[in-house]
Amino acid sequence: MNELNRPPDRAAAPAKQPHILRRLLSHHELATLLLLLHSPIDFKAKPEIPMLQEAGLVEMVSGTHDSPRFQLTSEGNAVLRGLGAV
Repeated sequence: MNELNRPPDRAAAPAKQPHILRRLLSHHELATLLLLLHSPIDFKAKPEIPMLQEAGLVEMVSGTHDSPRFQLTSEGNAVLRGLGAV
């Protein structure tokens, strides 16, 4: 088959957008994200920090080994922008 008679190539399916969240955030988690919007907070300040870190919404920035501090990641900021908080 020559170039002119060959059937057109199928267009590649558009790539799926990755989901930031795999579950809904609780109101406590949303409140924690709002606190982190203004400044890093201590790990012990909010029990929701580990779940938010696992979801990739917060990251450790500084502090002592006993008392690490956390701030929003770009994904955490995107969640707040999506809610109109930023």
